[in-house]
Amino acid sequence: MFTTYILYSASRNKYYIGSTSDLVKRLAKHNTNHKGFTGKTGDRKIVYAETFELKEQASKREKQIKSWKSRTAIEKLISSASS
Repeated sequence: MFTTYILYSASRNKYYIGSTSDLVKRLAKHNTNHKGFTGKTGDRKIVYAETFELKEQASKREKQIKSWKSRTAIEKLISSASS
């Protein structure tokens, strides 16, 4: 199983979109003190996740969400999942 996910950092007020085969391990990595977009804050939390059978499907969905380049569209997706 593969997961496309959206993380949120309250301290940066930003979303991060990614995909992985191990969401728990990947979240731990995001929240460590490392170089890169998700490093330093340590407050990332999962706000949305979709699972797929194939890696290619998860990657395709990740790219689709990233292509929106719209915070409003991302927040609409997140809220639709929690409704």
